[in-house]
Amino acid sequence: MSKKERFHFTVSQLIDILKSLPHDLPVLTSGYESGFENFYQPDIIKVKHEPENPYYEGEFQVAEDEDEETFDAVVLRRVVRNE
Repeated sequence: MSKKERFHFTVSQLIDILKSLPHDLPVLTSGYESGFENFYQPDIIKVKHEPENPYYEGEFQVAEDEDEETFDAVVLRRVVRNE
């Protein structure tokens, strides 16, 4: 699977999309099971691809120092509420 098939957007594509929308809209990310949440400041982190993970674990995980085949990605981390 190529990187092109793995990701839905690049930073450039996301910027282009966001520029075309009304500038006063809020930006959200998906919630754990359903709905949507706010997200923290976008961050660049080193990740690894783990497509065998169950859907609730996520296809991409934070990479450890000893992991191979890692890469940097821009991440929009959802706000986790503990209610």
